[in-house]
Amino acid sequence: MKIQCLKSELASALQIVSKAVAVKPQTPILSGIYLKASEGLLELQATNYEIGIIVRIVADVEEAGEIAISGRYFGEVIRRLPGDNVKLSFNREESILHIQSNQSNFTLVSMNPAEFPTVKELDGDLKFTVKDNVLRSLIKKTVFACATDEGRPVFTGCSLDIQETKLTMAATNTHRLAVKYEMFEQRIGKIKIIVPSRTLSELLHNMTSELPTDVTVTCSYNRISFQFDHFFMTSRLIEGQFPDYNRVIPASFDTHVRLDTAAFSGAVDRVSLISRAGEYNVIKLEFANNLLHITSHNPDIGKAEETIVAEIEGPDITIAFNAQYIIDVLKTIETKSCRIDLGQPLTPIAVREAEDESFIYIVTPVRTQH
Repeated sequence: MKIQCLKSELASALQIVSKAVAVKPQTPILSGIYLKASEGLLELQATNYEIGIIVRIVADVEEAGEIAISGRYFGEVIRRLPGDNVKLSFNREESILHIQSNQSNFTLVSMNPAEFPTVKELDGDLKFTVKDNVLRSLIKKTVFACATDEGRPVFTGCSLDIQETKLTMAATNTHRLAVKYEMFEQRIGKIKIIVPSRTLSELLHNMTSELPTDVTVTCSYNRISFQFDHFFMTSRLIEGQFPDYNRVIPASFDTHVRLDTAAFSGAVDRVSLISRAGEYNVIKLEFANNLLHITSHNPDIGKAEETIVAEIEGPDITIAFNAQYIIDVLKTIETKSCRIDLGQPLTPIAVREAEDESFIYIVTPVRTQH
């Protein structure tokens, strides 16, 4: 193998695929990155069996070939090279990769590429195409609500439920629930799966195109894949059955509030400076007289309070929450104003974007002594 490519593109590709390199590899080859050069492209692969990533970049390929190399050292070397271009050459007899950029030269001992479990395209039961901005919105508005406790695996992923022309994503940690749906013109099919939150977060991180891009999604009974431009990622699915989240969405509410999103987010963030040192990060929200009064108190630190304007329909109510659960959802809301629907002080509330019924966030209040 003998190629030349831009250092910036190679470094960027390595940063992406390195997310799939095994941290504690079962076998040494899983700590490596697989390179394959052919027909003007350099393909990079990494996998830890949970996820697998492929990235392709343009390269001047003088001699086609393949190699597996330590992901850690190869990435560090490329990132620190001084020039704009990188030359890679591999001598199979020596099992050595030669790296050159300007006056810098490195040699790295390679691994046997035949031992690398190359990432394969998925032959799934269901395949469809979705615009990247639509998929971004679905993920952004749900994945943050996933649980981080690995003891209950089904809650560490997002439910992806496709019913012909409707795609719904949902996530919950049992204290909060985020649900977002999109409608399609064409029938897609039917499937219900649970996708790991790490997979979706990594996908979200890589969907950065400013121009509309088609993402091809393929689903099988135990894996899912996403492909666009020169990026491909496949991931295992989480086994188990996602709970029926519709049962926790209240059928009706007594109080309806409209708030300026930025003002609400800023006020909660400031007031929570006092509460976040506590175990449950509790803030109290008092809705009355078209005002929202937000307070927090910590006997070891002090107290904070702030009042903002609110449009309120219905009876007054005082209710308390984990502040982080409110901050998290407000980061995803893109409209100038947001809506909050409330029932009783200890029943879940709903947070929505203004004039958008495709997204709902349910959060359970906390019981306070005061």
